[in-house]
Amino acid sequence: MPDTQVQSINPANGEVIESFTPLNASGIESALDKAADRFLSWRNVPLAERAELLNSAADILEAKASEYARDITLEMGKPLAQAEGEVKKCATACRHYAEHGASYLQDETIRTDAHRAFVRHLPMGPVLAVMPWNFPFWQVFRFAAPGLMAGNVGLLKHASNVWRSAMNIEDVFRRAGFPDGCFQTLLIGSSDVEGVIRDNRVKAVTLTGSGPAGRSVAAIAGDSIKPSLLELGGSDAFIVMPSANLDKAVKTAVTARTQNSGQSCIAAKRFFVHADIHAEFSKRFVAAFDALEVGDPMKDSTDVGPLATLQIRDELADQVDRSLKGGAESLTKDRTLPGKGAWIAPQILAEAHSGTPSTDEEMFGPVANLWKFSSLDDAIARANRSVFGLGSTLFSKEEAEIDKAVNELEAGATFINSMVASDPRLPFGGIKQSGYGRELAADGLHAFMNRKTVSVA
Repeated sequence: MPDTQVQSINPANGEVIESFTPLNASGIESALDKAADRFLSWRNVPLAERAELLNSAADILEAKASEYARDITLEMGKPLAQAEGEVKKCATACRHYAEHGASYLQDETIRTDAHRAFVRHLPMGPVLAVMPWNFPFWQVFRFAAPGLMAGNVGLLKHASNVWRSAMNIEDVFRRAGFPDGCFQTLLIGSSDVEGVIRDNRVKAVTLTGSGPAGRSVAAIAGDSIKPSLLELGGSDAFIVMPSANLDKAVKTAVTARTQNSGQSCIAAKRFFVHADIHAEFSKRFVAAFDALEVGDPMKDSTDVGPLATLQIRDELADQVDRSLKGGAESLTKDRTLPGKGAWIAPQILAEAHSGTPSTDEEMFGPVANLWKFSSLDDAIARANRSVFGLGSTLFSKEEAEIDKAVNELEAGATFINSMVASDPRLPFGGIKQSGYGRELAADGLHAFMNRKTVSVA
């Protein structure tokens, strides 16, 4: 993509925010050289010094949260308050690894016949992160904070509609005092990714994004004999049993489906409600959706902003249309939406038939799919029919039901009486077509490390 201008467009009104010039071949080469050279010294920096720098990054994120949040909202339409919360969550991740990184990286002593045996965690080198637009700061810090604490260096290929945020992230690490080359943003297009992955200076790749992108990156990494980590999307099940606190279940369900305007891999997307409480839940759920304020994402009162691009809006609108034609019923009111921009109305589709997008595809926006069921076995069976397996939720007070859901729901996480969320203290990742590998917690450091076995006779 040399010398081709890439435009950042405000999805709320279609106006161009900024234009960027992607790196040419020599620029990419220079960045890879810098990363490889920096790794040789960065891996030897004491853990306490790495932790101090991460705390400095957290200070900057907190101090400049409103400024960075404004750019997030301008670029991809997230309601401003949620964007600011995202930036501050990144500060939390930096502080978590600053505090706990050393303990996560301690040698693991193993008793053998040798005088001494242990596993030591050693960094691998430059790691490429191919990241999406929906959480333009959090997705990056989820890899960068543990990676830098581990002694690796980071290369970011961000989605082309959030390049201002990508540059802001590099600015955070520069301001925090990280040595030049520890973290670099590569302003490159998708066509350049393969070459970067195959380059011998790059030792691993992590991707958060679509299934097709994940398959492509995994194939290239596999062909190059390099480790990869994929977090690909989901169609999370949200199951509500008769013993649930109905007020909390409805309130959580609305947030879990509409946060970030519904553009989240771990958003609840398929809602299964027991027949005994279905009528009351449905009534409250619909009323809450109809009360959502859709509009200017810069306003404090806005619940749902635009989708990130017109293409994403059109794809979701097509999924809704095909689901309705396939037998689903729309329960929510018609709305008048703003004129320009990537707008779509929050809506609930009920009892969609098998073979429609509501049941078989990830719907990336504020569209909930609702079904009635008669037993937990039935709900789990329906939930597990999805090709995805990222997160899942159960609302119940019955221990036997909770235990069954934990054991039988096919997902990387099950949250009980709360919505699925990523937390620096908890491993995060999926199964099935939601990807493989785990980020965050100790896994976030160990994902791209050489767990070297040492035996001393």
